[in-house]
Amino acid sequence: MTVSQDALKKAAGEAAVERFVRDGTCIGLGTGTTAYYAIRRVGERVAAGESIVAVGTSAATEALCREAGVPIVPLLAQPIDVAIDGADEVAPDFALTKGGGGALFREKSVALAAATFVVIVDESKLVDKLGAFATPVEVVPFALPWVEREIARIFPGAALRRRGGDAPFVTDNGNAILDCAFGLFDDPAARTAALLAIHGVVDVGIFTGLADVVMVASSAGVRDLERGAAPAKA
Repeated sequence: MTVSQDALKKAAGEAAVERFVRDGTCIGLGTGTTAYYAIRRVGERVAAGESIVAVGTSAATEALCREAGVPIVPLLAQPIDVAIDGADEVAPDFALTKGGGGALFREKSVALAAATFVVIVDESKLVDKLGAFATPVEVVPFALPWVEREIARIFPGAALRRRGGDAPFVTDNGNAILDCAFGLFDDPAARTAALLAIHGVVDVGIFTGLADVVMVASSAGVRDLERGAAPAKA
């Protein structure tokens, strides 16, 4: 039976909330189409009388939380028990590409602060290596030409694109996003360090050593990805 990608995202988001969110907890809620379903499910739990508050990873997520009736608190106003967010790519060692929605800095802030970071994806996001999806890099706008020049120098052949083109995308932090198509790469931590060393780079959409659980939705249901397991081939 063929299951739509939206149905898989909904299954993953709702399963994570049911498994990890309890009455009285503070949760981090991600940004994007998969996290949307987690937000809606939390809203249903709050409407049913549970006391749950959330830290949103973007202005868009905060707006969705308000719409769903989920109270918003600032980062570290209280301990974050669990953060739930999607990803653009998940490698076998749980390295992630994130930031397709442009919220990578706040997403990483919440993931770092959470006691448990749960990643929710459909099986199409599982990869052998990161890099097929362009790596988002958040950049101070003034330094954008310098950052572009340095990335091109350090990584010859990388295809760089300013997100938004003539109408630049602006993050919630007032910065630009540079999408960097490197192709597949072997060492996500080293790639992150090299990019962060460039003056003007605020953050990089590569997350290493942060994901505690990866929940994967497929036509067979929702399962935990085993760390180190190769992605299932269709």
